[in-house]
Amino acid sequence: MNLYATQLECLLVILGLGTLLTDAFRPGGDRRKLGYLLATLVTITLLYSFTLAPTADTFFHGMYRLDSFALFFKRLFLLATAFVLLMGAEFVERFETGVAEFYALVLLAATGMLVIASVNDFILLFVALELVTITFYILTAFLRRQVQSLEAGTKYLILGALSSGFTVYGIAYIFGTTGTTNFDKLATLLSAGGSGSAFLLGMLLVLTGLGFKVASVPFQIWAPDVYQGAPTPVTAFLAVGSKAAGFALLLRVMLAGLLPVSAVWMPVLLVLAAATLGYGNLGAISQRNIKRLLGYSSIGHAGYMLMGLAAGNALGSQAVLFYLGQYAFTNLCAFLVIIAVGREEIADYAGLGKRSPILGAALFLAMASLAGIPPLSGFFGKFQLFAAVIEAAQTNWHYYILAGIGAGAVVVSLYYYFNVGRAIYIEEAKDTTPIPVSLPVRAGLYVCMLAMIGLGIYQQPLVEAATLAAGIFGLK
Repeated sequence: MNLYATQLECLLVILGLGTLLTDAFRPGGDRRKLGYLLATLVTITLLYSFTLAPTADTFFHGMYRLDSFALFFKRLFLLATAFVLLMGAEFVERFETGVAEFYALVLLAATGMLVIASVNDFILLFVALELVTITFYILTAFLRRQVQSLEAGTKYLILGALSSGFTVYGIAYIFGTTGTTNFDKLATLLSAGGSGSAFLLGMLLVLTGLGFKVASVPFQIWAPDVYQGAPTPVTAFLAVGSKAAGFALLLRVMLAGLLPVSAVWMPVLLVLAAATLGYGNLGAISQRNIKRLLGYSSIGHAGYMLMGLAAGNALGSQAVLFYLGQYAFTNLCAFLVIIAVGREEIADYAGLGKRSPILGAALFLAMASLAGIPPLSGFFGKFQLFAAVIEAAQTNWHYYILAGIGAGAVVVSLYYYFNVGRAIYIEEAKDTTPIPVSLPVRAGLYVCMLAMIGLGIYQQPLVEAATLAAGIFGLK
């Protein structure tokens, strides 16, 4: 049964090791075709994951779960990995060496994310988290001859190590005061009144470490610099995969293990959500680099999702899962366009709608969905989150303030998102040369655009999946 529960992780490890062996025995192979092949194989793994059934059993002495929540995130991570491998194949000419190693590191990071989706114990949480973050340290600095990439990798390493320290200290306090690191046993103990000041300190330290992973205030300072300096496929993986992994952990830890002390952490998350919304959206206004803008945007969207978690109700957890699902397609679409264009300054996107209609339309739709314009998926995602906050406000008026801050953030975001749209369709291009778009990128863009429009008009499949996944927490 342990093998059944971990077969997706095993498949990715085999793919990663196979990639390294292939490069060792065929060093002159076509690196772009290898990327396309790996993306195809991961897509097949994604389709295969729909044959797996969730189970209420735990594995590895209660440390690992294969429930509907875990399967939801595993599928999301496989989707992101397939797109990132496609982006890596398109980006291959900008790597001097180590292309196969890049693909292998992406697959190993994805393996860590799949484990994160199933964690049910703080020990496994820390191991999986380090597998993901250590590979990201290397991937962020992969363009080692570029100062920006090295600077981004160094900042991410230093701040990531600091956040890991907070996390492990918090786990030590929790274990020292309760005698367990298992989420189920922890919830039982806390329900019986087993918390104290030392435990609460440990909980806040763990929350600090996880706050770094999702780039929430005050742990967000790394995001814009790392997003700008990292290779674009890595930035996309950070924006979609790493952020989803952080929220998977937050949801699992807070709602499965620490729900009995929600009266302590919910006000903290409420304040963090409000501060994160303000910082991310105000910071994005002055940005002229599109990757840096998406870095600040990522902080702002972490604030929206923290709203749902802070609400502490069933609708809030469902809304966070739906938001992560549609947010993945939106961000992946934007980063596919950035890789195809090959430029990062927003001014370089002037006239993109004329130079390449598909790239212009895809980027405009991505910006509109991020802004929450109907009938795109981003609108319905924000609608659900605000509905969860308003529901929570019926018993706590402070949530009305949070909803007001969120509404203000939406208004502010319209400016900088449509600033990109203005460049695409209104400003004249200095270079009118058409931009070629490869068939795989074109296919990826069509999938993302179809998802953004389709999930905005017909949300039922993703809503049902999110409801089923969030149902494991038993919230009302």
